[in-house]
Amino acid sequence: MLTNWLFMVLLILGVTLSAFGGNLQLVAPAVQLTPAEAPSMWPFLFITIACGAISGFHSLVSSGTSAKQVRNEKDTLFVGYGSMLLEGSLATLVIIAVAAGIGMGYETESGVTLIGVEAWTSHYSSWAAAGGLESKITAFVDGAANMIGSVGIPKVISLVIMGVFVCSFAGTTLDTATRIQRYVITEIFSGFNFRILRNRYFTTFLAVATAAILAFNSGADGSGALKLWPLFGAINQTLAALALIVITLYLKSKGGIKWIFSGIPAIFMSLITFWATIMNQTKFGAGPDHSILLQVVNAVIIVIVVWITIEGLIKFFSQSRKTETEAVSRV
Repeated sequence: MLTNWLFMVLLILGVTLSAFGGNLQLVAPAVQLTPAEAPSMWPFLFITIACGAISGFHSLVSSGTSAKQVRNEKDTLFVGYGSMLLEGSLATLVIIAVAAGIGMGYETESGVTLIGVEAWTSHYSSWAAAGGLESKITAFVDGAANMIGSVGIPKVISLVIMGVFVCSFAGTTLDTATRIQRYVITEIFSGFNFRILRNRYFTTFLAVATAAILAFNSGADGSGALKLWPLFGAINQTLAALALIVITLYLKSKGGIKWIFSGIPAIFMSLITFWATIMNQTKFGAGPDHSILLQVVNAVIIVIVVWITIEGLIKFFSQSRKTETEAVSRV
């Protein structure tokens, strides 16, 4: 695991150096408000997978694994905030790769190699053309490989290096997700007297087995889970809203007005996620995107968003009344 992380850190440093050392030119437009076939920027801009900015999955990581790994509570600021800075740096490198690196050479499906603006336009010709996980990974791997190649490494080798990097990143993420899922299973059933659900080996098996069933439900290619990919952003940001609500309630219980720094983002994320899920529900129930599975899961997300928002508001105002009562009693 340590070797894996060391490889990724060194590669990030290498791509960063190539970004400064290579002859990069931005080929993506600075602003494109109406991409072909794209949905409205509001609210979907705010339910993207915004690693390094705001992400529900990262709140699970910080509470599920990071908190259990630091030796001293004082280290959490360095570990948590430092991780977000590193992830934000990686996000910046991804933007550079897909906005500039891809312009150094992009091979189309017909075998033609394009450069400059034509390369970017070919890959991002429309919202549908650039949609899907595979298309997004391809743009990053191709662009980053071009950047590494600019310092003298053959592109065939740099493509392999970037492919290993993406797989390593996915592997460490899945490892963390499995650990978190194990904790979640244990915590959900903590109120029941099921000793077997406190066994780490059995709960790990449940986490892996359910993921395998989801992955292979459509066949041996293991792509079954991608059916839920259109929901990932909304679910991720629902978790982000929940995390912000919890932080706000904690800060409110401590007194003062520090809660406002998380309270405003909590309200924004709750409203924007609810807006997006309602629009998704309409989309998933009509036209070629009709999917019973997506509609059912998305409906559950809507209920959860409403639920956690109401619960948060009730708890917030009950804390306010309690504070006022205590103040009166002291007088």
